[in-house]
Amino acid sequence: MASRRLRPRSVALTRLALMCVSLLSNSAAAVGNMNLNLYRRPNIVLILTDDLDSSMGGMIPLNKTRALIGDAGITFTNTFVASPLCCPSRASILTGKYPHNHHVINNTLEGNCSSQAWQKTQEPITFPALLQKYGYYQTFFAGKYLNEYGNKQAGGVEHVPPGWDYWFALERNSKYYNYTLSVNGKAERHGQNYSEDYLTDVLANISIDFLQYKSNYRPFFMMVSTPAPHSPWTAAPQYEGQFSNLKAPRDPNFNIHGKDKHWLIRQAKTPMTNSSVEYLDNAYKKRWRTLLSVDDLVEKVVKKLEVRGELENTYIIFTSDNGYHTGQFSLPMDKRQLYEFDIRVPLLVRGPNIKPNQTSPLLVANIDLGPTVLDMAGYDINKTQMDGMSFLPIMTGKANSSVWRTDFLVEYEGEGHNVSDPACPILGPGVSECFPDCVCEDSYNNTYACVRTLSQTANLQYCEFDDNEVFVEVYNLTADPFQLTNIAKTIDQEVLEKMNHRLMMLQSCSGQSCRTPGVYDSRFKFDPRLMFNSLNPHISRLRQTLK
Repeated sequence: MASRRLRPRSVALTRLALMCVSLLSNSAAAVGNMNLNLYRRPNIVLILTDDLDSSMGGMIPLNKTRALIGDAGITFTNTFVASPLCCPSRASILTGKYPHNHHVINNTLEGNCSSQAWQKTQEPITFPALLQKYGYYQTFFAGKYLNEYGNKQAGGVEHVPPGWDYWFALERNSKYYNYTLSVNGKAERHGQNYSEDYLTDVLANISIDFLQYKSNYRPFFMMVSTPAPHSPWTAAPQYEGQFSNLKAPRDPNFNIHGKDKHWLIRQAKTPMTNSSVEYLDNAYKKRWRTLLSVDDLVEKVVKKLEVRGELENTYIIFTSDNGYHTGQFSLPMDKRQLYEFDIRVPLLVRGPNIKPNQTSPLLVANIDLGPTVLDMAGYDINKTQMDGMSFLPIMTGKANSSVWRTDFLVEYEGEGHNVSDPACPILGPGVSECFPDCVCEDSYNNTYACVRTLSQTANLQYCEFDDNEVFVEVYNLTADPFQLTNIAKTIDQEVLEKMNHRLMMLQSCSGQSCRTPGVYDSRFKFDPRLMFNSLNPHISRLRQTLK
């Protein structure tokens, strides 16, 4: 069945067109004062999906996206997030910072998600704000921003973050129908009519209209943030019958007991009930169906740029805020865990001076997106306080891969309820995200920090939990890519000490100090005296735990 053309509400289009005409006039009047180099600055498009994994086959249904972006440019095969949860991860993308520096710890207002504190301290220094203020870029946002955006306690939908000329932001979390958009600070409510309201298509068409009516005198940055493939996994009508026989991947870590892992993983019931397996299989195929509309969105944007003669001077970045799991270690479905399926995400980029059909195995993190976009725009990233680094030199063949980073930090602060979950009273208070068969996906002490290392000689993950056990998980992903065996008690003690030292350093890093050499970098310097002084009781507890 052919996809139907969807038109956004006329009020949004009228408002956008009027603003564009005004901006066009202003730009034309100012053209005599503009630096001619401005005309040659590249345009930049960032397409951000919601909960799209790369370990569980998430990119498979995105045929057009892989062809139009990945095959036309570069695909990064080792891209990770600094925190496997929507709001902290999105905050890292916008600020280029680790969570311990932007202070967004979860998806709640109390966790600093789109809070007034976030608005005051971080929004003015996001990379879009810098692009608009110093780079003379026109900026456009459409889609999901942060999970608590639009909360009346933090300004409601009237709040438009600094840095955005055109603002079409979803109130709160991902939906496909029956939602509210902030259209430059004005509420626009949508219902459940596919031809007017299906959010992924609405975003596609608003984006196309921006490309049509924007100023031609200034470069642009466009960020489109889709709801897919986040729950409730509502497919467009023409795709509801797709993938009818699809099941979640039965990888070696599917539906098995995580016997040597943190207690939250050990509490999962194995084997899962037939109803749980059926439910997650159904969710998996629904996720893929929603992605078909994302694939259409990518095609529309690329084709529009091509028709306008702007494609060759435009970088297009495609990625996700976190991964996802469906049945791994008998956890039904969610993110939030330290394992590859939750922290790995896709990253595809095309653009000027990026040769087609490239693949890079170098370690890239979502804190690198902000610095990279600024670098594309010609902004000096050394003027920022960002923790990440630009991977533009990698894409254009100007980087020395031997001095690229070999590790980065993953950090997550667990969430729980002060009272027992009705679905799982036996576990008592402190847990959350529980399923009817008493399997919980999160808890207060599911709080951890990891060093994820990837170098020519090591593919390692080292994690510590902030709990009474000081529980440690270590994985050699070269020998054990599905993280079946925790080697914390068998790995060489010197390696543990070095990784613990590196973890402490990264947890307190800021800016340039976050980019120092890792343990498996030849430039790494380790002073064991730092590990055993009397002022470091944590290390003593750790050593006792691992005996």
